[in-house]
Formats: sequence, C-alpha cells, structure tokens
Amino acid sequence: MNPFTPKTATAATADLFQAAAGSTLDDSIERGRAALLARQHQDGHWCFELESDCTITAEYILMMHFMDDIDDMLQEKMARYLRATQVKDGHGGWPQYHGGDIDLSCTVKGYYALKAAGDDPEAEHMRIARKAILAHGGAAKANVFTRILLALFEQVPWRATPYVPVEIMLLPRWFPFHIDKISYWARTTLVPLTILCSLKAKAANPRKVHIRELFVTPPEEERHYFILGGLLNRTFLVLDKMGRAIDRFIPKSVRQRAVKKAVDWFMPRLNGEDGIGAIFPPMVNSLEAMALLGYPKDHPARQTCLRSIQKLVVQRDDGSAYCQPCVSPIWDTVWSALTLMHTSDDAQTQGAIDKSIDWFVSKQELELKGDWAVRAPNLAPGGWAFQYNNAYYPDIDDTAVVAALLHIQDRRRGESGRHRINIDRAADWMIGLQSKNGGFAAFDADNTYYYLNSIPFADHGALLDPPTEDVSGRVAAALGVLSRPQDREALRRCIDYLRATQLEDGSWWGRWGSNYIYGTWSVLAGLALAGEDPKQPYIRKAVEWLHSRQHADGGWGETNDSYIDPVLRGTNDGVSTPQSTAWAVLAQIAVGEVHSESVRRGIDFLIANQHVEGLWFHPSHNAPGFPRVYYLKYHGYTAYFPLWALSRYRQLLQSAAA
Repeated sequence: MNPFTPKTATAATADLFQAAAGSTLDDSIERGRAALLARQHQDGHWCFELESDCTITAEYILMMHFMDDIDDMLQEKMARYLRATQVKDGHGGWPQYHGGDIDLSCTVKGYYALKAAGDDPEAEHMRIARKAILAHGGAAKANVFTRILLALFEQVPWRATPYVPVEIMLLPRWFPFHIDKISYWARTTLVPLTILCSLKAKAANPRKVHIRELFVTPPEEERHYFILGGLLNRTFLVLDKMGRAIDRFIPKSVRQRAVKKAVDWFMPRLNGEDGIGAIFPPMVNSLEAMALLGYPKDHPARQTCLRSIQKLVVQRDDGSAYCQPCVSPIWDTVWSALTLMHTSDDAQTQGAIDKSIDWFVSKQELELKGDWAVRAPNLAPGGWAFQYNNAYYPDIDDTAVVAALLHIQDRRRGESGRHRINIDRAADWMIGLQSKNGGFAAFDADNTYYYLNSIPFADHGALLDPPTEDVSGRVAAALGVLSRPQDREALRRCIDYLRATQLEDGSWWGRWGSNYIYGTWSVLAGLALAGEDPKQPYIRKAVEWLHSRQHADGGWGETNDSYIDPVLRGTNDGVSTPQSTAWAVLAQIAVGEVHSESVRRGIDFLIANQHVEGLWFHPSHNAPGFPRVYYLKYHGYTAYFPLWALSRYRQLLQSAAA
C-alpha cells in the first residue's frame, strides 16, 4: 500500500470504479501527467512562475531610478505589465489580488512607476488612477513601506515615516525589541532598511520624476500618519516621537558602530545570486544600502546582489515583463513529484521522480546553522529552503513534505534505508523547532512576540512567524508517514494543537494558502496520515463544512476577502477555482470520502475545466504573502494540485476495487 493511502479508505466494488473512472478520467490524468513532465527541468526540478500584485514590479522600476541605472527596454516591458494589470473599468487602480478592491499603496506605486517610465500624467489610465488615489485621501495615506519609498525619493519628509533607527542593531537580546524577535522576512528587510532610513538616503532620480499631484495637501507639509489603535499602539507612537526627537543627539561614533553592525549582519547573508533572504525587498534594500555606503558599482557584493534581483524578472511572450517576489522551486518540485507518483508507474514517470529526489538531496542544508539556531543552538541543521538556496532560512513546511517524499519513494523502490540520514536529519530539525504550544511555524520556534505588531513600522501586522495550522498539518503528515517511535510525543502535541485551533464551524484557517479551504485540507490530510480516526466528530464537522461550501457546478472557490471578513470563509460568489476544488477533494478523500457525491462532483468539475494542453488555469491569487496586505499567485497550483486530486481519486478507487 502506498504510504499516502489513508488508513481509513472504505471498500468499493469494481463496478463503482468502472463507472467513475472511465476513459474521460484516464485521459484527463494522462494529459496532465504529460504536461507536468514536459515542464521538468533537465536537472530534475520544477519551478513555476510566482506572481504578486503590481508592487514588486513597480518597485523594480523605481529601484532603477533610485540607482540611476535605468534599462529603458526592460522598463517599458514592465510598464506594459503595469498598464495591463490596472483595473481601468472599475475602481481605476491596482488591487492586492485579482478581483479585489483598489489598494491605495499598490496604486500609488503603480502610478509612480508608470510616470517614471515616461507615461504622460494626462493619459487616460493615469488620470483614472490619480482620481482614485485622491478619492482615497491621497498618497500620504499609503502604508509604511510606501511612505518610506516616497521619503527616499523626497516626495514626503522623513517625519511622514516611522522612526527606524539603525541603533536597534545595538540592542541586547533581552530588550523588548530585537531583530531575533521578528520573522525572517521582517529581519532581512529591516536591517538594511535601517541604514537607508537613519542616513536619510536620497534616490538619484535622474529624470526628476515627482508625484506632487497625488497629495491632498502639499507633500512637504505631511506629517507622521498612523491610525491610532489601543493603548499599546499609542505607547509605541509616543516612543516613536521621542526617538525622533533625540535622534540628532546620537553620537556619530554610536551611529557608525550601529551601521557597521548592520552591514556585518547582512553581508554574510547576501546568499550569492539567490539574494539575501531569497526575497525581493531585502535584496533591494541591501543593494541601495551598499550604494549609499559608497560601495562602488563594480564591487563584487554589489554586483552579485544586483544579479540576484535581475534573476527574478520574468519576460513574457506578449512583450511585457514583471518581477517575482521570489521563486518557489523546492515547493513546486515536491508537489509535482508527489503528484506524478500517483499518475503512473511507467519508467518515464518514475525516472522523473527519481531525478527530483537526487536534486533534493543536493539542496538539503546540513552544515550552516541559520537564524533559527537562536532558539535552538544545539540543533543540527537538516532542512530545505523554499527557494533554490537560502541556507540561513530553511522552511519547515517544505522540509516536511520533502522528507515524506524521500521516505515514500525509498519504500516504493524497496530501498528503505537509502535516504535515511537525510530523512532523520530533516525530522530531527523540524521537531527541534516545535513551538511550546505544539504547533509549527514556517521558519522559527516560538516567534510569538505579538506586542511587536503594534509598533508604527508594523502597520502590515506581519512582523512575526507564529505557529500556524497549515504548516502544523504538514508536519503531522510527515511524522505520520515516517512513523519514527521517537516522534510520538511531538506528533501528539501537534495533533492537540490542531484540535485546539479548529474553528467553530469545523474549518481551519490557512496562513500560506487561500484560505480556510486550504487550511482545512492541510490539517485533514495531516490528521489522516497521523492515524487519527476520521469518524471522530471534529473531523466529521470539517467534512460537513466542506460540503456546505461546494458550489452548484461541483467546484469550490474562496475569495481572499475571507482574510478580512471571516464570514466569507470558503466562499467566492459561486466562482469555483481549480486549486480550491482540488484541495477540497483531497481533504475529503484523505479521510475516507472517496465515494461521496461531493467528491464525485468535484472530480467532474476538474475534468470539465482542464485545458486541452493538460493543465488548469485561473487568474486568481491563491495564497497570501501577508494576510490582508499582500497576496501571491502560484502558477504551479493549477498545474499539480488538480492532477493530484484526479490521480489520487482514481488510485483509491482502484485499490478498493481490487
């Protein structure tokens, strides 16, 4: 039996299988298999596009103007992308995700980037965007990161931004704020940014492009703008004002020491051409900080940093281009390989999986102790990153799925000990980062200093990396598959965490995928593989919740608005998407629902909506970067998850009919 087969799959008759899995299902799986195989790289990995909202592409254009290093041809391609993503026949601006309402910060950046690229402010699309921005209070009402960018370009005074002194690098670890107390993405972004803010960097802006027309009051009159919240928010705002007042009295020697410590921190983490943190914002901040500090253009570190940013650019066949926030090869490869595992036992498919396994082995981090070691200094490294290389920041979510894949493929090949060292190192590393409440976060243990989300800099509310239901579900799945005796207590604590985080209606929240459908699938799949009895009321409640969210066409869909309004959880105005449908189907069959009418209708939806070339497509953003603030579109999610649902469905029916 395949280790991913739920222990609770019910029996079925051969007639049921024949009725449900005729040539249409087989043909759909075969087309999907061929299409997925065709996208594998020569060295064995997959990497699909990872698209965000307009901000990263707009920031790329503005970065070129900051550095006075403008590639006009690339700029025009990116401008073409920005024009195409503007919602002209609606709110007039740019949303955080496909179909979403206008986002002021996205729209300010999109407008500024297009104006920098040479678009006439009186062109129709620019007038529409400008009207929308002014109707929402003007550029001064944008979020913190946008206001900092505007300050760098001298569009607002620095007093319109939060106080972000580089001297935070000198704070002791016991202090209420320390960089080790915030998430990896915040840490890598903030450290070089403190240099830019403290030294009040100024963009070269060689074409002197301004956006005064986007302000309700003259921009030079803008002051510190923050929405006051509770007592904690107001306290931090007072401290912010106090820090700003005493900034000019900080001794020069102290500032120089702080700047040096910041540089000494981010330089070892530049991560070659994969970039610091392997994500766009800290790469840009580091590049601009090096330029500000006088690193010459031909300095190896500066050149390498620039290449890491350039490698994120996607050139499209329509003549446009955009910049990805990062790349997702480990994540794409592990799900592609797991999907193919269920499609066919032929030599081509199994050879592709074996090739991916060899690639994974070469990518495991077994030597460097990253930032996670602050919480677990005696723990040996053993994880995989999300990106090609990101040694300081391996990802627990990716590591869980890769470890399970290696174990499954070894068993299938009759070589149960082949990757035992890799698997044990991965499992030990994951368990060593289990948080006190039994759950698992993405990168760190117990990164739960929630009061820090109240500081003025954190208006995005995503400064931390606490344990989440979806990552914990994946770890539960991995530990269940591996079945190591020494992991039983860790698994029990993880299951207790999952039971405690279930919502009243039966669903689970999804941190890294949109949203409750994703979270519920992640948890139910993990519980099934961990050996939980699916007849338990709490699991049945989750299944019934999925049934209640199924659309008339047999599919499922969920709007990202559910991150703002929980009443919308599991809904999308009746619009079904391939990825949400696949997650809902996979969740149900994981707990023995393969013969349900709900599953059959979901399968019919996937078959009916497959494109002739074998994949599925949908324009929706299907995952949050930061819930409520920033969203992503994993292009791979409509390639492998629907195919996995179809092939897993067929496989379970075949097993039951045998």
